[in-house]
Amino acid sequence: METPVLPSLLSVTAHPDDESLLTGGVLAQHHAAGARTAVVTATWAPDSRRAPELAAALSVLGAGSPRLLGYNDARNPEAAPGQPRFVDAPLDEAVGRLVTHIRDFRPDIVVTHDAVGQLTGHPDHVRTHQITLLAVEAAGLAHLHPEAGAPWQPSAVYAATHPESGVGLLRPLLEGVGKTVLAVPDSYVTTSVDVSPWAAAKMEAILAHRSEVARERSLPGLLARLPEAERDEIISTEYFTRLAPGPAPGDPHQLIA
Repeated sequence: METPVLPSLLSVTAHPDDESLLTGGVLAQHHAAGARTAVVTATWAPDSRRAPELAAALSVLGAGSPRLLGYNDARNPEAAPGQPRFVDAPLDEAVGRLVTHIRDFRPDIVVTHDAVGQLTGHPDHVRTHQITLLAVEAAGLAHLHPEAGAPWQPSAVYAATHPESGVGLLRPLLEGVGKTVLAVPDSYVTTSVDVSPWAAAKMEAILAHRSEVARERSLPGLLARLPEAERDEIISTEYFTRLAPGPAPGDPHQLIA
């Protein structure tokens, strides 16, 4: 019996390395099963120093070529000199750029950051969550952003997240370098995925972001310096919250209570 192909997957994240840290396991899993996968990155320019690192990571994960929206990082002006920060970009413009990629790739599932901004609450993470939800809805409506291609409605959106019970070794690791840890209640999580079969590929993709590995306080750098057993414990489970897009079935004659 043939193994069923998993749904196509588009990961939308804020910075180069977020895709590997948050969704590297499921990207590798879906690619191994024959599904189409891709990544959209909100910040950093195509000619920036981190773009080749992103390309190397995506090659490891089987997620195609970088798709960069080209905005500036909220905290690093060298990401895209001369471009607006992602958090300052006009809302409709940013949504339209992402709609173009959604309609071009036509994913079954879109994965992005959670509402609290992924552990550290980085403003680019929060903005990516907001823009992605708007873009997924807009992508299915023909009258919105008609220049971006034919409408396409993904079947589901998942927010990558970290529940209180699943933070584990990440908490002392991040707090040890002065970072906050914004975990969510366990009840917020709808899906947890054991990605241990793809942990080696995920870690290889993380290490491809060499400039981040070289930094003492970055998560790639912290993971790179951990013993293998501790590192694998951290990266071998990925947590998600399903956020269904589009109108839900219901009684058209029932008024909102």
